[in-house]
Amino acid sequence: MPKYDFLVIGSGIAGLSYTAKLASHFADKKQDVKIAVITKTVAEETNTKYAQGGIAAVWNNEDSFEKHIEDTMIAGDFLSDPKVVEIVVKEAPARLQELIDYGTEFDKKADGSYDLVKEGGHSDHRILHHKDSTGNEIERALLAKVKSFPSVEIFTHYFAIDLITQHHLGEKVTKDTPDKKCYGVYVFNTLTGKPETFLAKTTLLATGGIGQIYQSTTNPTIATGDGISMAYRAKALVDNMEFIQFHPTSLYQPGKKPSFLISEAVRGHGGILKNKDGETFMENYDPRLSLAPRDIVARAIDSEMKKNGVDHVYLDTRHLEAEDFKHHFPMIYNYCKDHLGLDITGNDMIPVVPAQHYLCGGIKVNEYSQTTINYLFAAGECSCTGLHGANRLASNSLLEAIVYAHRAFEKTIEIYQENTIPDNIPDWNDDGTTHPEELILVTEMTRELESIMSNYVGIVRTDRRLKRAYDRLELIYIEHEELYRESKLSVQICQLRNMINAAYLVIKHAIARKENRGLHYNLDNIR
Repeated sequence: MPKYDFLVIGSGIAGLSYTAKLASHFADKKQDVKIAVITKTVAEETNTKYAQGGIAAVWNNEDSFEKHIEDTMIAGDFLSDPKVVEIVVKEAPARLQELIDYGTEFDKKADGSYDLVKEGGHSDHRILHHKDSTGNEIERALLAKVKSFPSVEIFTHYFAIDLITQHHLGEKVTKDTPDKKCYGVYVFNTLTGKPETFLAKTTLLATGGIGQIYQSTTNPTIATGDGISMAYRAKALVDNMEFIQFHPTSLYQPGKKPSFLISEAVRGHGGILKNKDGETFMENYDPRLSLAPRDIVARAIDSEMKKNGVDHVYLDTRHLEAEDFKHHFPMIYNYCKDHLGLDITGNDMIPVVPAQHYLCGGIKVNEYSQTTINYLFAAGECSCTGLHGANRLASNSLLEAIVYAHRAFEKTIEIYQENTIPDNIPDWNDDGTTHPEELILVTEMTRELESIMSNYVGIVRTDRRLKRAYDRLELIYIEHEELYRESKLSVQICQLRNMINAAYLVIKHAIARKENRGLHYNLDNIR
């Protein structure tokens, strides 16, 4: 069993920025440590890679921390933790400067200053971006930085199965067990088809979101709630799972998964939402019009679609200066032209529809990314820091990831040597299991789960829909558990296991929430 000082599960912005800081810190001290990063496919395939819009921070004298804090609190429907919001906003400039120092190239104006843009819910221009592919640029720079350190070993095509705790030593572990400890993770090597054991003094979960539990999502196919589900099974606390953010404007392409995102920045640049008749409608829902927060815009679009019996609305960019639009949004312009034959700076509007985009809840962590299991940390979308409250402010997610990755780094170097890994941790035991003859069962269960979540646990909910979702998911859970116990490990079976866990948590938390706040909107809560 390989043993590491630091184990990182996930290779997006949270995992890589944390890894870069660790490796740099110990390199400066000329101290040898072992750092492992495991990722379920290739290292660059992450939620981060697909982030278009940008990363928010107070970056000039016209803006202020107070305004960014207020915008975040308003977007989060005042369920955000004020202390956390202040921490993230005030530490943002320093963390962003580190990304720049690592080689991230954000767009600049002709005078050399950064081209700051404004997105929905923001009161000022504070979004740093790289064209309309900011996440991809950050991922590029961080991967290059991490790969420069000999102390880091990246394991691709390794699927994390379960966290290792005292439970695997025969001890009873519950969510109330006061001294739960993490010793690493069991993983499935998808290239060899064999389970392996990775032991570590500290483990960071940076596994992204849960988008694949929905039929329509902007998340990549890897976003199956793996970290959240592993932590939940290990008896860590999970919070705020009812707050699912649907991006108002994914490109309307029926049957395509993941959905192609039309960045919020397009509306910040002047794009205007219109209905099937080419008429504006946001004035009927919010005075901020097309730049209202995402929960409001998504519900408005959902209402317009239902009212008019249509499958999408439009985002109009025809009035914007063509060359300027192509410069700022080359990926969006070319995708619409190449895949749908649309000239969105000429005669054509962009057909858009809401799609699941971001999870505002996750594994409960403190201000240093510590979960309720000792030596287990979480950062990025899989974590619940308290920043987003009931709804995430645009471009605060990448920011949260780097701030909390830094805080996890500060705490792990302080405590990692305190964890003693037992000598009697068993290997993964799959005795008595066989390879399933028909994986079509997994495919069918996955499709049913996606249908349940999309139809009953979407933008607008009711008590009846949530109860129906719970009952139907329970049947899938029972069927899958039997298959899981009898089968050799496979990515398909393990992913579905995690998706069922994640869906259960969303439904459970949605049923428990008896007020409409932010992204949770239940018609039966309206009095």
